[in-house]
Amino acid sequence: MSVLVTGAAGFIGMHTIKALLERDEQVIGIDNINDYYDPALKYARLAQINNDTNFYFEKVDFSKQTSLNFLNKKHPEIDRIIHLGAQAGVRYSIDHPNQYVQSNLCGQLNILEFCRSKMIAPHALKNFIYASSSSVYGSNTKIPFSENDNTDRPVSFYGATKKAGEIMAQSYSHLYQIPSIGLRFFTVYGPWGRPDMSPYIFTKSILNDLPIRVFNEGQMMRDFTFIEDIVSGIIGALDTPPKTLNETPPHRIYNLGNNKPVSLMEYINVIEKACKKKAIIDLQPMQPGDVIKTYANTRESEQALGYAPTTSIDVGIPKFVDWYLSYHS
Repeated sequence: MSVLVTGAAGFIGMHTIKALLERDEQVIGIDNINDYYDPALKYARLAQINNDTNFYFEKVDFSKQTSLNFLNKKHPEIDRIIHLGAQAGVRYSIDHPNQYVQSNLCGQLNILEFCRSKMIAPHALKNFIYASSSSVYGSNTKIPFSENDNTDRPVSFYGATKKAGEIMAQSYSHLYQIPSIGLRFFTVYGPWGRPDMSPYIFTKSILNDLPIRVFNEGQMMRDFTFIEDIVSGIIGALDTPPKTLNETPPHRIYNLGNNKPVSLMEYINVIEKACKKKAIIDLQPMQPGDVIKTYANTRESEQALGYAPTTSIDVGIPKFVDWYLSYHS
């Protein structure tokens, strides 16, 4: 039996695969290696896992309708799926909405159709995990964000596609009894992170004496969550397939955050300390699609999945900066 992981060359995907391989799982990873950012980083991530004999990589664009048909023949042993592939980025979605439709909506549908094809013996699907986002909470003012809060007011198109993905998974779970768990990630950071994410942007700018743009004049808070904590939640979800309860479909949604929001200026200060240099601050107004504060209520994921985030930014940010310096040396 094996696990299919989409977005295998991505930040969260690579770390998740490493964790699965460390417990001797057989993993099939797929990724289209697109050029949203430098593909060299994606290939470098794959190099961290490619030598493991339990890992098989296929270059596949799952947003294309028939792209997954070969998997049932080539890898019939797949019995669990972790769907992490997506078009990421809140601000990028404002100018490139069609890419989000293709990857996050059409791609989600294709993965769900593949799940449906796997609900047949002898290798019936045991669990389907998919990535959602704290962006679904949009303009909510109730803090902290809880899974049963209203998520009908996204402020970015990215958040809208992630909310749509949840609804699509819910419907397929209802129609075909697919055991499914959506995980709402909160501001994930750590080694091998994406170049469009703030740790990478801020670290690069500070080290090169370039100004960093700080939006809403720094009056923002984020629930920064270290990659190892996120992966522990993904593995916990994989090992806890939901069941049908009182005619409720086997579909659950959980927050994966650090449950400790940090101010943007405090966060920058920690990066400065790790870089041993002061930042040049360029205060900017609020950007379209952004929110002032994110804060995850993680009680449900703690109780159901055994999720227990432990990494503060004082520990996690220096690990990121150390990786950044090593990668660019």
